[in-house]
Formats: sequence, C-alpha cells, structure tokens
Amino acid sequence: MDHFGLIGKKLSHSFSESYFKEKFQSADIKAEYGLFEMDSLDRLKTVVTEKKLNGFNVTIPFKQEILPILDRIDSAAEEIGAVNCVRVQNGVLSGYNTDAYGFEKSLKSFYLDNGTALVLGNGGSSRAVQYVLSKNNIPFKVVSRSGTLNYKNIHANHLKDANLIINTTPLGMFPMIDTYPNIPYEAIGSQHYVFDLIYNPEETTFLRRARIAGAKTRNGLDMLHLQAEKSWEIWNEMN
Repeated sequence: MDHFGLIGKKLSHSFSESYFKEKFQSADIKAEYGLFEMDSLDRLKTVVTEKKLNGFNVTIPFKQEILPILDRIDSAAEEIGAVNCVRVQNGVLSGYNTDAYGFEKSLKSFYLDNGTALVLGNGGSSRAVQYVLSKNNIPFKVVSRSGTLNYKNIHANHLKDANLIINTTPLGMFPMIDTYPNIPYEAIGSQHYVFDLIYNPEETTFLRRARIAGAKTRNGLDMLHLQAEKSWEIWNEMN
C-alpha cells in the first residue's frame, strides 16, 4: 500500500484527507492519505521514514521553510520560492509547486477580463499567485502587513485601480471564520473579480462582503481539486 499525507501546523480546516480518501475508494486504489500536524519541520524526515510516505502535500506555514530540507526542487517551484508538493523516491525528497497550476487553471475560467490585480498576503501561497499573474502578464500589487503597501496605508483608490482582488492569507479560514483582510470594502463593486484561496468555509467573510458589494467571487475549492490532481500525477511519475 502507498502512503501519502499533508504536512502543516494546524490542519482541522483541510479537505485534502477526505478528497484523497474518496478518490482512492472510488478508483479502488490501495493507498492512504493522512494528516501530520507539526510545530516545526525538525522531525519531517523521521515522519517520512516511519510512515513510509511516497509523497505529501505541504501547507501553512511550511511552504517556504521546507525548501532547504529538500534534495531536489523543480525549476518552477524554485522560481516561485515555495513548495506544496513533495515526491519521495528512494529516500530522495523532490519539491514541486502545484498551487500555481491549480490557481492558473481556476483563474482562467473565472477572470475573463483584463486589468490589474491586488494580491493580499506575501507568504508561500502568494508566491504561487504572483508567479501565475506574471506569467499571464497581469500587473499586480501586493498588500502585506509590513510591505510598502500594507493594511494601514491601503486606500479606496488602490481597489478602484484593480479589478482582480486575491486573498492568499489565512484570514477567514476555519475555525477563525470571523476574521478577514482589513481593506476598504466600500470601494468594491460590480467591476471586481474577487478570489479567495480559502475553501473552508465555502464563503468567507471576505467573499461575502465582496459579493454583497456586487463583485463576482470564487473560493479556493476548484483550485484545491486541481492542485491535488496535479500532486497525484507527480507522485505517480516514473523517473
């Protein structure tokens, strides 16, 4: 039996386990997918060995922190600067970024306009989003807690100048569903496309406020499924 899983700090929000279990059951695949919560990556290689993992996904807050632990990094993941998928073969850990694949495929079926994007957050998931936006020639600005553009100096004109707003932060994710990025929501209107990488809950406070303001909205569930299938493809690749 093959063994896969998800590595992260807090995983109660994750649908990955149920997604893969359903996939394995429906396709009669002899494999299992587990959740491995960690406060740090100190024991990562021990867990990989003890659990006989063939591959695993990586989530908050380890997508960047895992880079120096890996033996190999895919060129796209290296450019992005974040890894969310690892293949294990003969003790060699190879890192990939399937977030970028999932986000790009989901974005192209949602954002059917031209314009400028506003990216909320600057962590590992944000790196994948920025990579996709650059690849598709979509200009963007990044809002972060300590960046040049931050939540203290962002104003309505920043939102009016962008018609695509993407939340890459964990604000609003279960169980902290009452939290949301602090931006001027009054500047959001029907011209906006608002994408939240969070999928649990299905509609975050961020998305609800944008929807009420007239924006077109999408959560991260489609992206999750797309990146999960790409991960499965990578885990099953032969050298």
